[in-house]
Amino acid sequence: MTETPRNRSFADMIQKPGQGVVAPGVYDALTALIASQAGFSCLYVSGAAVAYSRLGRPDLGLVSVTEMAETISCIADRLQVPLIADGDTGFGNALNTQRTMRLYERAGVAAIQLEDQEFPKRCGHLAGKRLVSKAEMQGKITAACAARSADGPLVIARTDAIAVEGFEAAMLRAEGYLEAGADILFIEAPADRAQLAEIGQHFGKRVPLVANMVEGGQTPLASADDLFALGFRIVIFPGGIARALSHHARIYYESLMTTGSNAAFRDRMTDFDGLNDVVGLAALLQESERYS
Repeated sequence: MTETPRNRSFADMIQKPGQGVVAPGVYDALTALIASQAGFSCLYVSGAAVAYSRLGRPDLGLVSVTEMAETISCIADRLQVPLIADGDTGFGNALNTQRTMRLYERAGVAAIQLEDQEFPKRCGHLAGKRLVSKAEMQGKITAACAARSADGPLVIARTDAIAVEGFEAAMLRAEGYLEAGADILFIEAPADRAQLAEIGQHFGKRVPLVANMVEGGQTPLASADDLFALGFRIVIFPGGIARALSHHARIYYESLMTTGSNAAFRDRMTDFDGLNDVVGLAALLQESERYS
């Protein structure tokens, strides 16, 4: 795979300390399109949100690698913005991780996130997580780097060790993952601002860092600018859109059930023409006329 504009722009976004990128979570081409239209220049394809939307299930490792790759491919076909994609545990061992890298690269990602949980995994902010050994995860990272083409997706190495082995063990794992070839580090679920600050101080000048903001999760919420100042360069909001839409969808369906009409909800909806404007109906019809 030759270096693409999508990959180049993402690499440029995360190079300068004290600055960074906000990547909202998306789970299909429509949410990705709306996020892009809102002005976001990088998007995060959330494995949790794909589980919620495609399966109606929690984030417990139930989504398959092909379901993720298909979702990513649909988004990449619609948009040219850089995509960070959740690769879970690589969906198995080092050989599975290599296949995941190849599938994600063909689908069009700029970066793939891999984590050190056992398969099947759990959401990073759920209790009861179990980890593979540091050495096994290092092997997966090295395998993923070997499987990508020149200038292929960047590898984000995530450790969930804070909740399982403690903060110091998580920092040691992160060092090992950096040695194994990771391009970006993601130390999941810091318990407080002091841990966020220590992560930034220790790694921030050496490697791009990811901060994960989860409403109701283990990490205190902070603004992107605040996190950039602490040394993070990528701030993700993976499941925010799924939580926002589930809240409003419940209200909508309850209103429809109660009233038997959309009239009471109409001022909180995009109308027929408005939605067609969002998805680009006029432009696509005009394009089709070229081939009539």
